[in-house]
Amino acid sequence: MPTPLPHDVAILVHDGVTLLDFAGPAQAFTEANRLGANYRTTLVSPAGADVTSNIGVRIAVDGAATSQRFDTLLVPGADIYPRTPVPRDLAEAAQRSAAVAGRVVSVCTGAFILAAAGLLDGKRATTHWKATHELATRCPTCTVEPDAIYVRDGTTYTSAGITAGIDLALALIEEDRGPDTARDVARALVVYMQRAGGQSQFSAPLHGPPPRSPALRTVTDLVTANPGGQYSLGALAKHLNVSTRHLTRLFHDELSTTPGRYVENIRFDLARALLDQGHTATRAAELAGFPSYESMRRVFVRKVASSPVAYQRRFTTALEPTTQGR
Repeated sequence: MPTPLPHDVAILVHDGVTLLDFAGPAQAFTEANRLGANYRTTLVSPAGADVTSNIGVRIAVDGAATSQRFDTLLVPGADIYPRTPVPRDLAEAAQRSAAVAGRVVSVCTGAFILAAAGLLDGKRATTHWKATHELATRCPTCTVEPDAIYVRDGTTYTSAGITAGIDLALALIEEDRGPDTARDVARALVVYMQRAGGQSQFSAPLHGPPPRSPALRTVTDLVTANPGGQYSLGALAKHLNVSTRHLTRLFHDELSTTPGRYVENIRFDLARALLDQGHTATRAAELAGFPSYESMRRVFVRKVASSPVAYQRRFTTALEPTTQGR
């Protein structure tokens, strides 16, 4: 069988880079090479200097990010984003390399680097679930998809947090080499070729700044304190002595959701926390205020593509079950 044409991958590393953001995809490409692919990986930095990862590992680079053409440019993230602005030299390096790359890929908060370089303007994108709101704020022309494991928009690809870079790498390998190679790489790495559900299954319970409107704070405090209450739109509006239209507008303007969806989210987050604590699914549904287990199950399936029981089994422990009586 003839050797396939090389596929050159440039990984733009930088001080503070999250090691797994690029090591995971690089390992996937290496596994693909063992199966007949021909990925050639080059590490570059903005000025060609070696960098230090987020865990203190020194990374030797092959050179500076230049206008040399690569088939794929991969931009990993860092813990410092989005807390700090992206340095200009890093954004310019990404912009320079992206201009001649066949496709541009970011992992986790690497999306902030692409955004700073103007590479996400008008595009769909995602990032780590903790940072999706901030990405939408910094890139108002982006359409941020907070639950996606990865997003493709043309030749631009963005992924969720850290290990989602492996998910995206598998998708790229499938695009380049077909599903059989991607499946074999997934097996070699002992990961799912396509994981069930979006990244909301990994996110923390609903948090955020309190609503500015005193009326809306009254409603959100009420629902949070007693998720099992009767919270139809009419009942909530009557509680505040406002019209349903006005209440709906308040939720839309300040929380970007509807009253009904807000109540559902509060109940979902509480139920998930109860499952994490070891409560049965039926008991979690009751304590979280769902009318029935079935109504809770439907919400879980819609939000995390998993039943409450399957979610609990997946996230309660990382240990193998022990054999009783041994």
